[in-house]
Amino acid sequence: MKITAILESTRPIKSDIRNAYIDFSKMTLSLVAVVTDVVRHGKPVIGYGFNSNGRYGQGQLMRERFIPRVIEASNNNPKSLLNDAGDNLDPHKIWVCMMTNEKPGGHGERSVAVGTIDMAVWDAVAKIADMPLHDMLAQKYGNGKSNPRVFVYAAGGYYQPTKGIQGLKDEMQSYLDRGYSVVKMKIGGAPLAEDCARIEAVLKMLSPGQQLAVDANGRFDLKTAIDYGKALSAYPLFWYEEAGDPLDYELQAKLGEAYSGSLATGENLFSMQDARNLIRHGGMRKDRDYLQFDCALSYGLVEYLRTLDMLKEYGWSPTRCVPHGGHQMSLAIAAGLGLGGNESYPDLFQPYGGFPDGVKVDNGYVILPSLAGIGFEGKADLYAEMRALSGV
Repeated sequence: MKITAILESTRPIKSDIRNAYIDFSKMTLSLVAVVTDVVRHGKPVIGYGFNSNGRYGQGQLMRERFIPRVIEASNNNPKSLLNDAGDNLDPHKIWVCMMTNEKPGGHGERSVAVGTIDMAVWDAVAKIADMPLHDMLAQKYGNGKSNPRVFVYAAGGYYQPTKGIQGLKDEMQSYLDRGYSVVKMKIGGAPLAEDCARIEAVLKMLSPGQQLAVDANGRFDLKTAIDYGKALSAYPLFWYEEAGDPLDYELQAKLGEAYSGSLATGENLFSMQDARNLIRHGGMRKDRDYLQFDCALSYGLVEYLRTLDMLKEYGWSPTRCVPHGGHQMSLAIAAGLGLGGNESYPDLFQPYGGFPDGVKVDNGYVILPSLAGIGFEGKADLYAEMRALSGV
């Protein structure tokens, strides 16, 4: 049993949208295939992965460092990448192999490269075991039984040149019509008064049981974050997300002192150590705030498991974790390890976002089908891209 190849292709996910910090007109991602010599159901087992939107494709890093290390180990000592029983790949050993000769700290974008390959490895591991990844995670790291019913919210509300308030309302209504109970929109890319008008327009649309979250994408300094917080305090928001720079823990802590509603952050923290610093120094409140760490951007599930262990040590429930990214990997983690839910992009960044075909949102929840691996094969448009990469 061995990995015979790791393939990468940098793909465009460009879109004429922007948040408070960046536009997506030149955005890319890396699509990865981990090819094994294992055969299941008459086909070779291939694991797939890709990185979340907001960080660019990392193919060069993968080809220079991380892929060669794994392939060299697989060719020279394939047993070094297997579990103790010798009947499957071991994601933890493969992770250590990828990170050989990498200094601690300075995580940068290597965390995205490793996290993308790691996703594909876990997909392959669950397929070799011939079981859904969420079931495997529940049995190995959770309470023994997964819960395939997962809360999801609809992320959108980007600034677009031709979309005014009516366009924003139409977009949000389309998400509500599809069964979402929580929708999210961007703030910070317009003056405060204009953003408040946009927020109020959406709030007026909502029915009982429906809520709005807002996301500033790290745009604000402390004064602006607090000024927005004072204005947002007048609204019944689901959360106020990423007001300032993700590494400015003092800003986050002071905002928490001034804003009593729920805060959310963490999608741009790329290691267990950075996540721990947020918990230690960011003033996050375990009774109301949300943590958005995204395994695809932060060294993968191997590192995410360390992060969950750290959170447990600090008294945090995994239900306060609602990952960024809108991908099926986080859905599997949520179902297997009891997270609080997952982000969803109903229309954007396709075909990489969304759910397997036929999965519908019902009052803010989806039920994951019982597909081996992460379940990419259940989404036809995405799986077509993956098959084109692997040639199988």
